[in-house]
Amino acid sequence: MNMQFFEVFETLKVAKELQDMFEDTVIERVAASRINQEVKIYIMSTHLISRKLVKKMQYQIKKQLFADTTNEVRLCDRYELSAQYTPDKLMDAYYESLLEEMKDSSILEYNLFKMANYKVEGDTIEIEMEDNFVAKNKSSNMKRILEDNFSNRFGYAINIKINYVDPPEKDEEDIKEIYAKAMRKHHMSHDEDDDVYIAASDENGHLIKEADNTAISVGSTKSIAQEAPKAESKDKSADARGAKTEKTKYSSYKKLPPDPDIIYGKSFEGEAVAISEIQDEVGEVVVRGRVNKFETRELRNEKTIITFAVTDFTDTISAKIFVKNEQVADISSVLKNGIFIKMKGMALMDKYDREISISSIVGIKTIPDFTTSRVDNAPVKRVELHAHTMMSDMDAVVDAKTLIKRAMAWGHNSIAITDHGVVQAFTEANHVVEKSDFKVIYGVEAYLVDDLKDIVENGKGQTLDAPSVVFDIETTGFGPVNDKIIEIGAVKVVNGEIVDTYSTFINPEIPIPYEIEKLTGIQDNMVMDSPTIDVILPQFLEFCEGCILVAHNASFDVGFITKKAEQLGINTDFTVIDTVSMARVLLPTLSKFKLNIVAKELGISLENHHRAVDDAGATAEIYVKFIQMLKEKNVFSVEKLNEMSKLSAAMIKKLPTYHAIILAQNDIGRINLYKLISYSHINYYARRPRIPKSVFLENREGLLIGSACEAGELYQAILRNQSREEITRLVDFYDYLEIQPLGNNDFMIHSDKYDVKSKEDLIEINKKIVALGEEFNKPVVGTCDVHFLDPEDEVYRRIIMTGKGFKDADNQPPLYLRTTDEMLAEFTYLGREKAEEIVITNTNKIADMVEKISPVRPDKCPPVIENSDEDLRTICYDKAHSMYGPNLPEPVSARLEKELKSIISNGFAVMYIIAQKLVWKSNEDGYLVGSRGSVGSSFAATMSGITEVNPLPAHYYCTNCYYSDFDSEEVKAFAGKSGCDMPDKLCPNCGQPLSKDGHEIPFETFLGFYGDKEPDIDLNFSGEYQSHAHDYTEVIFGKGQTFRAGTIGTLADKTAFGYVLKYYEEHGQHKRRAEIERIVDGCVGVRRTTGQHPGGIVVLPLGEEIYSFTPVQRPANDMTTQTITTHFDYHSIDHNLLKLDILGHDDPTIIRMLQDITGIDPLTIRFDDEKVLSLFDNLSALGLKPEDLGGCDLGSLGIPEFGTDFVMQMLRDTKPKTFSDLVRISGLSHGTDVWLNNAQYYIQNGNCTLSTAICTRDDIMTYLIHTGVENGLAFKIMESVRKGKGLTPDMEKAMIEAGVPEWYIESCKKIKYMFPKAHAAAYVMMAFRIAFFKVYHPIAYYTAYFSIRASAFNYELMCLGREKLEYYMADYKKRMNELSKKELDTLKDMRIVQEMYARGFEFEPLDVYRAKSHHFQIFDGKIMPALNTIDGLGDKAAEAVVLAARDGKFLSLDDFRQRTKVSATVIDTMADLGILADLPATNQISLMDFFQM
Repeated sequence: MNMQFFEVFETLKVAKELQDMFEDTVIERVAASRINQEVKIYIMSTHLISRKLVKKMQYQIKKQLFADTTNEVRLCDRYELSAQYTPDKLMDAYYESLLEEMKDSSILEYNLFKMANYKVEGDTIEIEMEDNFVAKNKSSNMKRILEDNFSNRFGYAINIKINYVDPPEKDEEDIKEIYAKAMRKHHMSHDEDDDVYIAASDENGHLIKEADNTAISVGSTKSIAQEAPKAESKDKSADARGAKTEKTKYSSYKKLPPDPDIIYGKSFEGEAVAISEIQDEVGEVVVRGRVNKFETRELRNEKTIITFAVTDFTDTISAKIFVKNEQVADISSVLKNGIFIKMKGMALMDKYDREISISSIVGIKTIPDFTTSRVDNAPVKRVELHAHTMMSDMDAVVDAKTLIKRAMAWGHNSIAITDHGVVQAFTEANHVVEKSDFKVIYGVEAYLVDDLKDIVENGKGQTLDAPSVVFDIETTGFGPVNDKIIEIGAVKVVNGEIVDTYSTFINPEIPIPYEIEKLTGIQDNMVMDSPTIDVILPQFLEFCEGCILVAHNASFDVGFITKKAEQLGINTDFTVIDTVSMARVLLPTLSKFKLNIVAKELGISLENHHRAVDDAGATAEIYVKFIQMLKEKNVFSVEKLNEMSKLSAAMIKKLPTYHAIILAQNDIGRINLYKLISYSHINYYARRPRIPKSVFLENREGLLIGSACEAGELYQAILRNQSREEITRLVDFYDYLEIQPLGNNDFMIHSDKYDVKSKEDLIEINKKIVALGEEFNKPVVGTCDVHFLDPEDEVYRRIIMTGKGFKDADNQPPLYLRTTDEMLAEFTYLGREKAEEIVITNTNKIADMVEKISPVRPDKCPPVIENSDEDLRTICYDKAHSMYGPNLPEPVSARLEKELKSIISNGFAVMYIIAQKLVWKSNEDGYLVGSRGSVGSSFAATMSGITEVNPLPAHYYCTNCYYSDFDSEEVKAFAGKSGCDMPDKLCPNCGQPLSKDGHEIPFETFLGFYGDKEPDIDLNFSGEYQSHAHDYTEVIFGKGQTFRAGTIGTLADKTAFGYVLKYYEEHGQHKRRAEIERIVDGCVGVRRTTGQHPGGIVVLPLGEEIYSFTPVQRPANDMTTQTITTHFDYHSIDHNLLKLDILGHDDPTIIRMLQDITGIDPLTIRFDDEKVLSLFDNLSALGLKPEDLGGCDLGSLGIPEFGTDFVMQMLRDTKPKTFSDLVRISGLSHGTDVWLNNAQYYIQNGNCTLSTAICTRDDIMTYLIHTGVENGLAFKIMESVRKGKGLTPDMEKAMIEAGVPEWYIESCKKIKYMFPKAHAAAYVMMAFRIAFFKVYHPIAYYTAYFSIRASAFNYELMCLGREKLEYYMADYKKRMNELSKKELDTLKDMRIVQEMYARGFEFEPLDVYRAKSHHFQIFDGKIMPALNTIDGLGDKAAEAVVLAARDGKFLSLDDFRQRTKVSATVIDTMADLGILADLPATNQISLMDFFQM
């Protein structure tokens, strides 16, 4: 056959990684076996392909090409490699793949091989294993696997020799032995091949499960459950008290005694099976586990279905039981989330969920928690100084609260929170510890940029004309210690001219990796006959003698030369110039500084990039040009060149970043940390928030800085074998150094990117860091780099990292929080004394250098507006006098004075003045403002113009002679109702019509009975005006004193569910929905992005610095916006700084549009208009019948608050007649569990009427005070009920003693959330005005509604006549259960259009020259739709059409396309709709056009 892989599988779509590895592979033959149901594909490659990639390709072939068959796909790979691949080199290169082969055979063989030592001599491989029964039992199969691999894949006939050695004797048990003992005790796993029980563990002491190779830490929460069901019969303590020995298979049935732990059903027997084993309909089973997702749902037949999930941590399964309604309370009081149960039932396919679940449950009983938690028993505890929370962007999966509580439970005295680049977990952390002695160390893992590094290293006073060798090397990898140089190319430059060259291959004596071969084009056969490094390097150094070394990214090339010279015993002392650093200074406009990009910018040819000789030549030409450019800037020496090193913000954004831990020692440090976080997000953000070293030094007071993890610059410098001088420079910068467990960096061993080949290499690096700490007197600390709490939690991070596209996500490092003893065990190679110093002594030393501080200021800092107290009083009384006259009625003066005293004495006047200024400005500019929340409860707010809701009792007043009536019998009849519902009346004094006002809302709802409740003034501005209102806040407070309120976007359930589902699908694993949901719970809440509150403005008082409260940033780190938000979620700092809610709303926008169309002042509209009120009861005001509207019998369609099916049904049930009734209905509709199964039931049952039911939160307080409940308690009851907290026993007792009826108390208990009456009244006032226009100015109403409220208007479906509209509506209603969200929105708009047609109005055909992009218009009594109603024509495209139309008529469809940039599909749609029907296809003129027909 011998065809290229992708010639055979040309339709196969795979990731680039697979594409690159298999594109040169040859398929030799394909064989299919019906008996084995297997397709074997025999492939040959000239480069190694890892087993993991082979298996990934097998999966993709199966998934894409054989998904509909039962055939399995197997790739049989063999290799024809170069002579460099001797058995010893091959063993090293293919070791990970051999491990994978062992794992596929048996997890025991995998662990045995991984723990074994090996050496290769000639054709013999000697393997050394500990002498035990399991090793001897498995060795023959391991030997066979190795021989088969070498023979069949590589053509090597090798001998395998296995040596068994005694385990080393130790004075003390090491942690692995402790782990092994624990595993033997709790996790005995039965090997599938042999009757041997053994705990399989990896080198870190983690149990490896056969099922999914997940590492589970012994002693950690949930760990015992993994395999415990198998051992249950040996340990009856997990069973309920009094249970007898379980019957054997053949025993006769015997009645079981009553079991006190049974919570449902009857007693039962049986051994629990692992839930992971239940994959089919296996009938009766017993399972045990922890309850999750407990839910109840009432059915129609007076029964309730209880559903829940049970997990034993091997898997999760759902279960359901049907019980009578009266049983629910008893069962749900015990069966709840988090308890452990054992149950017996039938494992059957659930027809509804379409997966195996437990039903027909015989019994459920509670059992003890069978999991264990790791504990820290060390007498002196460590401190964790490097821990991430869910605020580390899509990286860590433990929240700050859980992390801190674990440290507290372990007896630690402090822990550091150090998220990646952000400090958003600080506020949650503070809530956990603010009342305890536990200390949170507040810090950040910063992305540090080294902007202090010189362009020239080790300068010796040379001029730029000094002899220089510009060189480049090609290597087998990235590490100078273990990787090899395979080519050197060099050019000598003297006096700015090229005078000599040097070029050679070098035999690396190892195979060249395939990736390097592809990158450079250098193959093994090209270098095998060349000299080795010990011959070449002295020659090259002789060529370089007396010269400056110049290279592009010089640290890499010079690092290799220096290390190889050191290995050969040759001393070096180079002056080094990096052309990358020169390019950053001389070519600042470039976005990247790769060699090919710089060469192209300078017009220099680079034909064979990644070949040393060509790259060196191009770099030399670049260097010569750079010297010329420097001389033009009067720079002639290396010292002067270094003076140009200071970099701009734009340059800093292009530099590499390194991790560093910054800790705040005190409040000064906290503020400086917030400055650094702010600068990094606002000035230096590029893919991540960067902190330049120079900026750090400017704000260093009160801060400690540590060298961080392997991504820190010190670790990287050691890894790259940087010079002694560079290492010294870096160590000097840090206050302390950091090392981590070997497992954290184990990934480097398996990557070609790092010069690390074994754990010994990792140990050596850590030892070097420890030695540096000793030499420079810097504390060295051991940290975990925590990203999850327990070992088994890695699955959550694994899934998130996979979702982000990380290829190595399945190889999670053990980044969990370790106990003191676990950490000491990690560093045993340093010796016990040094390990204790690093793990315990030094971490506590650093912690002791940090004070216990709060990340947020405790004090309230409202803004100050001069004379706000006097101004508020003046404004309020001026308005009151203008309405009620010079001698204010007692109810007016008493309420106003009471409120003003409370507002002013508590310092809230400034908030009123701010709101007053904003509302007056909006009104002045022609836009009404609606109030939200309970601000309408404040008469001072009404008098200052903040709200139009008047909270006084219903009353009459005369604006002519200032007569008023608050207490006549006629007025008292409207107690608790709105004044506008009272009959019209003439003034008895002057005969003028009286004004009617008042809604009777208590002030206490707003500020509490003692006036000290924090006021929350929320305002609904027109959406069109919102940005102007935001800008005006800066006018009020001054530039730089206002910030948008920041928000934090986290991973939501739906997105996390998609991540988990996709992960298991891609890995070919089926998981039940219950198990997916369990894993989802561990993923949700991880920070994804940041944003801004839609209307929140945070105000900073003059004289204060924002960094004292919070860092600041741009929303979602969008560097194109000028908007600055708080870094903390605004809820975290709303006790410090004033937050204004300046929200955008459609109602004021519609009312402004209606006013513009009709000229009617909306403030003149009465709220007792009978025709308008009739809309909420029938269709009479519209002149329609229900059959005209498909059966709809109300006229409230399209009226805000009253146009939904839910509220329209409420209208039918309650039949409102007055404005007051509408307010109550608005309260009911906005509450949670206030109407359904509550007020609706009690009204239907005759317990109450609409006017006496609990509709708004204010109703509770006013009613309870009326019954005699103490005022303060009545307020507390209202607050508790409206927040969904129900009633305490004391509250219920007081209500009963006051004679409150039982139905009222029951109603209070059901409520989850309640709307304030003031909010409801404000909403209804706006809605009523809009309803007025619907009745009296319908064409204006429909034009405004379609322009602003319609969310899915479609020209084709709605504007081509009533008949076509109703055809589409009928189709939508047939498919009602299948409609998408967009289609449901379209149907909602269709109903309004249907009503418009029924009332006799029509649409004007759309004219591209007159139509607007977003707004509908009226022409000759008809409505012309907006351009964006055409399907596929978005807002920007619609605006483009409007702009193009202004430039003149369109000549053709081609002309329209070119001028508007609208897609051809949309143009075809417009032509089909007749909108562009008169336009020819093109501008071309035909000869026939000149002939008259």
